[in-house]
Amino acid sequence: MLHVRSIWNGAISFGLVSIPIKLVNATENRSIAFRQIHTEDGGRIRYRKVCELEDREVSQAEIGKGYEDADGTIIPITDEDLSHLPLPTAKTIEIVAFVPADRIDPLQMDSAYYLAAGGAPAAKPYTLLREALKRSQKVAIAKYALRGRERLGMLRVVEDAIAMHGLLWPDEVRAPEGVAPDAHVTVNDKELDLADALMDTLGEIEFDELHDEYREALEEVVAAKAAGEAPPQTPEPAKSGKVLDLMAALEKSVRAAKESRGEEPGEAEAEAEVRSLPQRKTARAAPKQAAGKKSTAAAKKAAAKKTASSASAKKSTAKTAQGAKKTAAKSTTAKSTAKSTAKKTAAKKTASRKRTA
Repeated sequence: MLHVRSIWNGAISFGLVSIPIKLVNATENRSIAFRQIHTEDGGRIRYRKVCELEDREVSQAEIGKGYEDADGTIIPITDEDLSHLPLPTAKTIEIVAFVPADRIDPLQMDSAYYLAAGGAPAAKPYTLLREALKRSQKVAIAKYALRGRERLGMLRVVEDAIAMHGLLWPDEVRAPEGVAPDAHVTVNDKELDLADALMDTLGEIEFDELHDEYREALEEVVAAKAAGEAPPQTPEPAKSGKVLDLMAALEKSVRAAKESRGEEPGEAEAEAEVRSLPQRKTARAAPKQAAGKKSTAAAKKAAAKKTASSASAKKSTAKTAQGAKKTAAKSTTAKSTAKSTAKKTAAKKTASRKRTA
């Protein structure tokens, strides 16, 4: 780390403890840079710094800083003026608080730096601050001055080093007004379940496996052009239809993610897929239609037989009922006849007794 050029030298102020440090960039830009050229002859296009008053090009040593006032007046500001700023953070990273890491809004995160210990005397206090941050499981909030302005920073431990993330001031982060959809939209539990299934299927990833494919493709183009060869052709992107059904899109995404991982979709997911059936030929449709007619005729015959048997059963039932009625009527007549005969016999006996007396 020490062989990397530092961009700022100062000290960390940790209460009454001062830790000399060097500020080193923690990130690097790996993108391919292009030069501007004249398309007709390939000549480089360069920008020249020209003084407006003298109308001549000036060197870097002649260039200073100036603040443009509201009326257009330029107020010169020298490096000596900046060095005497009434700020305790001019050459110091002043720790002002220790807070849990989740208190920091990721929207505030800016550039990242490593803080290297500035010599052997800084080793002990540097290690003390690092171990204190580890044990507390907190991050340090600090203020520092860099490139002509005071900034906010967050100190945290990365392996055995202390890293500092530049933070935007709270008033520099815009509120997300007018970003969310205006229309009132609701999602149901089924859609959320499918979204969860898609998230689970995509799963985790090792960040070391991620790489800049655009840069690699650009390097291939540059290498081919340098060798006098034709650059590789871009493959045709897969055509994606318009998403008409969110549920169908989620189900299809889950299946595609599983297939990319060599997994088979579950039964429920397979059933959820809607597939159009192939159209059948007319020649094959005719026999099936005839067979359908035969089965219909057979069904009609069976129904007729059932109707006939049902009718005969009804007739036999009716006859039985009629017979039972006639028998009941005969027995009733016989009983009434017997009763009337008995009454007549009793009346005759009574009359004969009266005459004898």
